Amino acid sequence: MERLLSEIRSCQVCKSHLPLGLRPVVTAHPNARIVIVGQAPGTKVHETGIPWNDPSGKQLRKWLNISDSVFYDDSKIALMPMGFCYPGRGKGGDLPPRPECAPLWHNALLKSMPSLELIILIGTYSQQYYLGKTAKATLTETVKSFNDFLPKYFPLPHPSPRNRFWQSKNPWFEQEVVPVLQERVARILHLG
Repeated sequence: MERLLSEIRSCQVCKSHLPLGLRPVVTAHPNARIVIVGQAPGTKVHETGIPWNDPSGKQLRKWLNISDSVFYDDSKIALMPMGFCYPGRGKGGDLPPRPECAPLWHNALLKSMPSLELIILIGTYSQQYYLGKTAKATLTETVKSFNDFLPKYFPLPHPSPRNRFWQSKNPWFEQEVVPVLQERVARILHLG
């Protein structure tokens, strides 16, 4: 695992496309029970090198009902974005994750974590990549149909503060999906 993480952290495949330069952000451990597949680091995460070290991460930990110490314990939870480096900024926010990372590294990472019980898919990019044709037509429909993808996958919207409008339009998410997510995470990690 250490060799694989070292290879990822020294990857230069898409160097010429990264405005802030290379800084792959990923955590993994052979004993991890859950992997969270996000989009790509934002500027704050790029600066610190700490995944989900921003308001989105705070909201995600709230949805999961876990502390920072549990979230950042890589022997429990692996953090593996679709794109490991900050992709740059576009008109409406950050650019999509670089398409090279997931096909290049995800399979090797997942194979090196034999204890995985759950893969949490955050946002459209990870859901389309992992769920393929079984994903529903929209993110909302996919998240609403989360039971269809269990026990292996659990699709979620992005926890960004920019998604507050989506959350207010879809109150069922906090009422119906989040409690199931919290129960599942607690059971897998033997919390409480």
